Amino acid sequence: MRLPCRFPDCGVIAAVGLLIVVALPTPAPGRNGQLQLTVTDRESGKAIPCRMHLQSANGKPRKAEKLPFWNDHFVLPGRVALSLPVGNYTFEIERGPEYVFRGGHFTINDFADDARQIDLFRFVDMAGEGWWSGDLDVRRSPEEIELLMLADDLHVVPLVTWWNRENPWKAKPPADVLVRFDGNRYCHLMAGGHARDGGSLLYFNLPAPLLLDTNDPEYPPPTHFIERARQTPDAWIDVTRPYWWDLPMLVAHGQVDSIQILHGQICRDRVLEDEAEAKPRDKTLFPGPWGNALWSQAIYFHLLNCGLRIPPTAGSGSGISPNPLGYNRVYVAVEGEFDYRSWWQGLAAGRVFVTNGPLLKPSVAGHPPGHVFRADQGGEIDLEIGLTLWNRHPADAKESIHYLEIIQDGRIEHSVRFEQYANSGKLPKLHFDQSGWFLVRAVTDVSQTYRCAMTGPYYVEIGERPRISKASAQFFLDWIYERARRLKIDYPDRHREVLQQHRQARDWWQDRLERATAD
Repeated sequence: MRLPCRFPDCGVIAAVGLLIVVALPTPAPGRNGQLQLTVTDRESGKAIPCRMHLQSANGKPRKAEKLPFWNDHFVLPGRVALSLPVGNYTFEIERGPEYVFRGGHFTINDFADDARQIDLFRFVDMAGEGWWSGDLDVRRSPEEIELLMLADDLHVVPLVTWWNRENPWKAKPPADVLVRFDGNRYCHLMAGGHARDGGSLLYFNLPAPLLLDTNDPEYPPPTHFIERARQTPDAWIDVTRPYWWDLPMLVAHGQVDSIQILHGQICRDRVLEDEAEAKPRDKTLFPGPWGNALWSQAIYFHLLNCGLRIPPTAGSGSGISPNPLGYNRVYVAVEGEFDYRSWWQGLAAGRVFVTNGPLLKPSVAGHPPGHVFRADQGGEIDLEIGLTLWNRHPADAKESIHYLEIIQDGRIEHSVRFEQYANSGKLPKLHFDQSGWFLVRAVTDVSQTYRCAMTGPYYVEIGERPRISKASAQFFLDWIYERARRLKIDYPDRHREVLQQHRQARDWWQDRLERATAD
């Protein structure tokens, strides 16, 4: 089998997962056996950190002694000694989406140590392509985070260590809030968040925790704490779900820096479908396992349709979600030398794509996402989308790219089967005679969960007339009224104060509606 295999002249690379069978003698029941496992990088031959999903014959996940474990997997620094009851086991070994995963089965027996080596093959180096990975919702142990990041090949993690009124740093703050290791990997130890009745927000790049000073789930409003966070120049506010009740209010007040489009509800083996304590989706419009994910994207598209330019992000939720670190991740194109600060600058500029599977490198007229194409009033713009795709699709598991979609002004303008694109290497051109936006989405054929890659939006400005959709502005105006009716605050003066925030947001969205330039 050849790895990788390249389709001729189309910029598409496919990598295939391999099945490994470790054949050992017939087991003797009732005792333990030993397996010494080393995982190496095929190119360098060196042992590398990675993640292992190991299951016994009954499907129960197995741990490795003294190594970080979460949900159904553990990470190892390149070598591990496994002491396991005799029997049959299945496994998958991964190192993020840039390596071909290895899967297979073996039998443990009660005999002297057996030593085995498995190699992992990197089929693309996204950092070498100028794109650097990050996970914006990580709730794991600070003591384990460096190994966790290495095992899933992540470069940026703002680690969520404080929450609401809980401050683990109270007795002993870290010597440095920003930790750099392995040359080009960064972990900021002072990320944290608030969970309120209106939703959950994450705060990044603060020097110290911004703790709640109240038990009231509605008072003071979240803008009170955001304004305190903004006293730190590099503060960044990320919304963990697009469907949180307070999203339209926060957007109207200009307090949202990014929104997680791939989030902790979207998991490696399933989607947690319930929008608990949030604006629920219409399950007739957004049914089944994909419904929650598509509802998240639909809300984001409504924001873009209202002329807003908020970059999409991704977070695994690892530590509260079943996901491994970096399952949902955001890649940022960095101009010049990569470091922690330049990564955030690239994110702010919208030079991003989010993924939990396929990898892509978009370029339109030589520009990454976030670019604004301009023309004079009365002018027109035709655009050709360049796209390089890397698709890791194991032969024994369906997760290959099924189709590519070009989303223009909130609708699917073109849908292209992957095979068609692989043969031609081209996507249909886009035409604009008025302002708008577009992005590209690659969707896999996984049925039990939603696995995709999506670029950040590109923008088009024709003349001085922005595109504001009447339907999208009305969507958020109705949302604001619905949210205001849900307020539950016992004290009248507090209720009036919080309600005023929503009234101001109502007026903002009403103004958008009145200035609408499209249906």
